[in-house]
Amino acid sequence: MTRKERYNYILDYFRDEMPKVTTELEFASAYQLLVATLLSAQCTDKRINQVTPALFKRYPSAKEMAEAT
Repeated sequence: MTRKERYNYILDYFRDEMPKVTTELEFASAYQLLVATLLSAQCTDKRINQVTPALFKRYPSAKEMAEAT
């Protein structure tokens, strides 16, 4: 089996076995998903969903978060 065939075999397997990929994280934009994903490495998705509404209210975009002290 060539490398490309192996690659396609793996992708086909996951397309068949898990056709719909989801997350428990709640987000409204790519920025919010990125931040929530980074935070989820440190605690549960449930906790992230509890704290991110206030975080995103205070820092609604990457620009505001970058300017935070």
